Amino acid sequence: MASRHVSRSVVLQSLFESDVQDAFAKDAVNAVLERNLSEMPGENTDREFAAVLLSGVLEKKDELDGIIAKAAPQWPLDKIAPIDRNVLRIGLYELLFGDRAAVPPKVALNEAIELAKSFGGDSSGRFVNGVLGAVYRSIGSPGKDETRGTPSPLPHEALGGVVVAIRDEDGIAVALVYDVFGRWTLPKGKCVEGELSDSAARRAALEELGVTVGSLMPLGEHEYIAHEPEAGRIARTVGYFLAVLPGKVKLKTQKKTGVSDPRWFTEAELHAIPTYNDLLPILELGIAEAKRI
Repeated sequence: MASRHVSRSVVLQSLFESDVQDAFAKDAVNAVLERNLSEMPGENTDREFAAVLLSGVLEKKDELDGIIAKAAPQWPLDKIAPIDRNVLRIGLYELLFGDRAAVPPKVALNEAIELAKSFGGDSSGRFVNGVLGAVYRSIGSPGKDETRGTPSPLPHEALGGVVVAIRDEDGIAVALVYDVFGRWTLPKGKCVEGELSDSAARRAALEELGVTVGSLMPLGEHEYIAHEPEAGRIARTVGYFLAVLPGKVKLKTQKKTGVSDPRWFTEAELHAIPTYNDLLPILELGIAEAKRI
């Protein structure tokens, strides 16, 4: 069940690719989905769920687009960002045409909002919430009372992350890794029992970048909710640190951790690559501190 969140992400990626190429022929989109699924660890995805979801969205696409046009009349469909447009298609399909026993309406709503927050722009979550919320209320808000009560506390994980920076004639550059969701992110590692976050940060730098770091400067903590294929929703706290290297070194992932292709990025390049908006403050702080050292 938990792997369905990842499966939705792969379906979103496949729809997005097809949308920007204006290639919605069923065979072509299915081929994109198969390629994207083949690049994911097998245990992380529910392949059957992904295939059924994509097929349903494609079958109902014209009807879904008509609903979007009515629910957001101030936003012509072709003016909606492609990510937001396809998150809405997925969310509306699950909300209106999906199996409510398998995916309750509130779950469909919340999953779509999480997709928008993860892959869209700063306002994507609010936009998707507004459109889907209007449709949800129009059908009588089914299941709205099912989640009331005292929620169970989420399991918690502590991690250590690291901003590895260099300073040369071109300014500051930082090392990032590419994750399975197609975003550039910072190296981080889970703290084993009794381990402090600075130790996990050093290990992450070695395993994901192939570099050994010296002294670390604390940058702060970042808290977020993650979706794990087996465990489901997990609350995570990452303690981030800054490590400044004396010069640029070749980066190479040393251990298979779910990320790949470590690269150096200049300060200017950071705003032109797909990354996570909530990581930008950590990156900006790390760069500012690296300039002062």
